[in-house]
Amino acid sequence: MAEFTAKDVMKLREQTGAGMMDCKKALVDADGDFEKAGELLRERGIAKAAKRASKVAAEGIVYALVEGNKGVLVEVNCESDFVANGEKFHSIVNDIAKQILKVDPKDISELLASDMGGGKIVADFVSEQTGVIGEKVSVRRFVVYKTEGFIETYIHMGGTMGVMLDFGCAETPVTKELAHNIALHTAFNKPAYLTKEEVPAETIEKEKAILLQEVHNDEKMAGKPEKVIAGIVEGKIKKFYEENCLLEQKFVKDDKITVKQLIASAEKEAGTPIALKAFVFFVRGEGIEKKAEDLSEEVAKQVEAMKK
Repeated sequence: MAEFTAKDVMKLREQTGAGMMDCKKALVDADGDFEKAGELLRERGIAKAAKRASKVAAEGIVYALVEGNKGVLVEVNCESDFVANGEKFHSIVNDIAKQILKVDPKDISELLASDMGGGKIVADFVSEQTGVIGEKVSVRRFVVYKTEGFIETYIHMGGTMGVMLDFGCAETPVTKELAHNIALHTAFNKPAYLTKEEVPAETIEKEKAILLQEVHNDEKMAGKPEKVIAGIVEGKIKKFYEENCLLEQKFVKDDKITVKQLIASAEKEAGTPIALKAFVFFVRGEGIEKKAEDLSEEVAKQVEAMKK
């Protein structure tokens, strides 16, 4: 068998986008022949990943997985809703979610570098699956909760949005119903903070400055005492909290009460303290710029690709 080095493996990986273990196996199977190894990777569909590296992956799903006292909310993207809705893609995302709960990585880089067993890291797994499904697969973001109580999750419309809540209390029929209702509320109202106290002071100061300018620009406020204007601004800040803080928001199913009051009511019914400790929600593809192309241009590109 012809000799090859780690540099050869790295070079093959750079050219094909395939995983380290796949490149090494291809070189072994090709008896060290570099070009033949590349052909083997293409034949196996693994090298497709490299061709898709520049594609925009804005579809996909938001996915939740809870195991014991740990839960993860993760967004994994692909290029089309057709693939996103398929069982294969959901299986890929489930494997990634399980890996996150297993190794508890601090960020995406640490996740991609983590070992999935058999000498394969997550980056290799993602690359392989890109080759299998024929679309770029990208792990965009995730959040992990470890709870002393229970975790509630809600996935909307098959993965277009996901919510995860950490409740610091026991799971009972009362708390479970409460958690479900708050999860639905969160998906609908998309709060930015849990409590008023979480809002950064600089955010409030900036909001006050904007509101103060708005009031001063209002002709109806001309000549009004500063004390009156300050009171109006404070009233608007109160509304800011009501719109942006989960516990201060009007409950989506009954706008006569806030989410905080809803929890208090459930506490009375359950006869035990109920604490909502944290929440997170992802909207699939939010913030990702989708590349818009004219249909005729896309067809022309495909024709040109066929000529090569």
